[in-house]
Amino acid sequence: MAFVDQAEIEVKAGKGGDGIVSFRHEKFVAMGGPFGGDGGHGGSIIFRVDEGLRTLMDFRYNRHFKAQPGGNGGTKGMTGASADDRYIKVPQGTTVKDAETGEVLGDLLEHGQELVIAKGGRGGRGNIRFATPANPAPELSENGEPGEIKKIKLELKVLADVGLVGFPSAGKSTLLSVVSNAKPKVAAYHFTTLAPNIGMVRLDDDRDFVMADLPGLIEGASQGIGLGFQFLRHVERTRVVLHLVDMSGIEGTDPYTQYRKILDELKQYDETILSRPQIVVPTKMDMPDSAENLVAFREQVAVDSGLPEQPLIMPISALTRDGVKELMHVTADMLATAPAPESYRTEVVIDNASEKTYEFTPEHHEFTVEWSEETEEWIVGGAEVEKLFLMTNIQRDATIMRFGRQLRHMGVDDALREAGAKDGDDVRINNSDFVFEFSD
Repeated sequence: MAFVDQAEIEVKAGKGGDGIVSFRHEKFVAMGGPFGGDGGHGGSIIFRVDEGLRTLMDFRYNRHFKAQPGGNGGTKGMTGASADDRYIKVPQGTTVKDAETGEVLGDLLEHGQELVIAKGGRGGRGNIRFATPANPAPELSENGEPGEIKKIKLELKVLADVGLVGFPSAGKSTLLSVVSNAKPKVAAYHFTTLAPNIGMVRLDDDRDFVMADLPGLIEGASQGIGLGFQFLRHVERTRVVLHLVDMSGIEGTDPYTQYRKILDELKQYDETILSRPQIVVPTKMDMPDSAENLVAFREQVAVDSGLPEQPLIMPISALTRDGVKELMHVTADMLATAPAPESYRTEVVIDNASEKTYEFTPEHHEFTVEWSEETEEWIVGGAEVEKLFLMTNIQRDATIMRFGRQLRHMGVDDALREAGAKDGDDVRINNSDFVFEFSD
């Protein structure tokens, strides 16, 4: 299965059912009155974490999700059936964002965790709800409230205790294949790993942890060069970082220079990563020049490590297994005391003062009034106006009159007047075929 860690989808919650206008007609019930029931609630769209999923592959081809609308109200005051919510399974570690605003809506980490993404519309009220002493037999009802529509961006950040970082061909995949049951692709060329590989490491003292081999970073990865920027987000979840550095010098590269370049990329992407427990792991110690290069590397790191404190350096050879067992035990020891990744984030301070001041905020309605030269009519728009219109049953005069009163209360009449509207001008509700005459 291909590894997919980003997806954009559109979700549409169900519309509420319509309320109805109905009256009692029993033979022996004098002045029966209104008897129209409310509509049922529309279904919501809810994300639920499923620990069996590993990628966002399911969202590559299925990008539109809809919930069912609520049932319409019935006579005898009966409420329409509410629609079932629609549950969408996502893998652990999924971050949910609003694709248009970039706002983070939720971070889904625990198995079974749920997040309501789009709320279903409430059912419209039947005429039984509008009865008053002044109007005991109303012919008023509401259409159901529209369900929320959102464009959602999903980002998967793998849940691993330990993350392996380093330049391409530093030996990350080889180490993972030696210490875990994972079978990553290993070959003698750069960028063998094109997607994160995850393996479970089990030690002889019954301790275990999850290790992730992340695609190789190169200089400029934090600006989008190479594969690094695409997968740097996965380092955010790790609690301990193993920084692998190739000591062989086969390609004429300086190990310390490569080490500092990776630190610079991590710092530019997320400075908190450098504050996490980190072990520097010189690799390929079975090669002829590795021992000599390690001596120079240790001296350079001792002078300037690039980290808040001097890192632990543990050389290994995945080929001969030298140092591998000791490295895994020290890593497990670090994990026992390592803080959760969330602890590195800036805390939001909430004022819990016992005394609070409440200020009056004048009612404010947002809408637009524009003149259309093409159709020679006024266009009234805005989310609130359009929602009110959709909930108006335009088949009945009483509900249309109520809609007109709602617009007047919002200040639409005054805005039209100030914009230059005159008696008899046509006014259209945006995105609809509904047109009425303006009356000053």
